[in-house]
Amino acid sequence: MPKTFSKLLSSAFFFLFTLLFWSINLASAKSNGFSNVLSPKRFGLKREKLSHLHFFFHDIVSGRNPTAVLVASAAMTEKSKTSFGAVVMADDPLTAAPQRNSKLVGKAQGIYAFAAQDEVGLLMVMNLVFMEGKYNGSSLNLLGRNTVFSTVREMPIVGGSGLFRFARGYAQAKTHTFDLKSGDAVVEYNVYVFHY
Repeated sequence: MPKTFSKLLSSAFFFLFTLLFWSINLASAKSNGFSNVLSPKRFGLKREKLSHLHFFFHDIVSGRNPTAVLVASAAMTEKSKTSFGAVVMADDPLTAAPQRNSKLVGKAQGIYAFAAQDEVGLLMVMNLVFMEGKYNGSSLNLLGRNTVFSTVREMPIVGGSGLFRFARGYAQAKTHTFDLKSGDAVVEYNVYVFHY
């Protein structure tokens, strides 16, 4: 075998070996057995959008058909001026306008807990489930602190489903009406969310 051909074969073998080595290393960098790095385009995720949703949240704790009910409390809750320790399960209507009989656009399903001792501060864990228009069947996940007597409260949107997959953003809540006697409230929500 000529010396130049042998050198060429040796160089080709070294090149292929190096290429194989780097391919294996790059593949292992993308996958470690239980996770993979994926292209967003593979799932049809093209351009992120910013959407604004506006609706009214009806928290009804009184009457024959409340939409929010107390499910747990602590021994000290009744003595607490802030209802500290109370946990409420909700399936509250979301409407297009502040009137209870206005168009239903969704439900706020989840819990809120009285989590502060020095002010009425709620831990909100809610799925905002939409039933109207193109967002029908999609939901947003809200998780945050709600100091109900502040004029405007801001809470994070931490995820979503359906058309709101990979969602992130924030919700601003502003009390529209609050009945001190019954405890019922109507809260205006403006939600700003990035999603695909």
